[in-house]
Amino acid sequence: MKLERSDVSFPLWRKKVDSSLFEYKGTTIPAWACQMWGIQEQFHASRSSLGADAKVTLSFEGKDYSGTVTIAAKGRKTPAYRLWFGDDLAAAIKDVFLMSYMRDIEARLRKDKKMLVEDEIPFWEFLDIEYDRTKRRFLLAAHYRQKPTFSELFKRLVGSPALHAIDDELTKKPKHRIHKQEWKPRKLLEKEIRADNVLYMLVDTKNRLFYVGQARNLVKRLLGSHPSIPDWDFYRYSALPPVLMPHLESLERMLIRDMASIFQNRKGIQTRALSDYICVNDRIDTR
Repeated sequence: MKLERSDVSFPLWRKKVDSSLFEYKGTTIPAWACQMWGIQEQFHASRSSLGADAKVTLSFEGKDYSGTVTIAAKGRKTPAYRLWFGDDLAAAIKDVFLMSYMRDIEARLRKDKKMLVEDEIPFWEFLDIEYDRTKRRFLLAAHYRQKPTFSELFKRLVGSPALHAIDDELTKKPKHRIHKQEWKPRKLLEKEIRADNVLYMLVDTKNRLFYVGQARNLVKRLLGSHPSIPDWDFYRYSALPPVLMPHLESLERMLIRDMASIFQNRKGIQTRALSDYICVNDRIDTR
């Protein structure tokens, strides 16, 4: 049973988690919430998200994010106020509301009205939104989450290049995008999904070593030996679009050379040595 919250500090809007949060990275603030928070008085001039008067902070899951509140008045009897945020908060919301995000992807892939999918997969998740007027800060909290059917699989999918590519296609983002991943511990390697055609980095945090490589299949490559950095414990990678595949080796060599100019190296390449980590790649271009 989900108990009602007792830690609410400001007037609250309990918003249904819907496609606007995933597709548009924002939401229209209902008129009653605008009146409750005094949005009209504070943002009456914020017609562009570029203006300083539109800037706000959003807090979610212990982190702060940048956002804006804008007004759309043209052709309307009553102005509409919208709350916007960036890719970083959108990614965090997708991670928390996995089931709603997956259902939204399914609906967009079908190209049907979303209500049809909601009828077939009936559940709702809710995001509590408070507004601290004095600090221009929106406080976001997950009030109700639908437990994922396959929670670990869903978590892997949300962060995978394969799902990023589908999401990009549906939201009509530029076709040839590089999908970048965060650092992950070595134990998660075999759980990677479709990590193909990548530039990757390895670190050995105990011995302070750093390595750059490229792979057609990341899991297969990293399960093999790496004599230069055998005890690596973290990895990250960027998945490249097909158009860049003919240039994979050239991009790898460029990245190795760039890293050698930042980290110490064993090949005598001039470096700023901004860290005590050592780039252990054996092949480093001198020009």
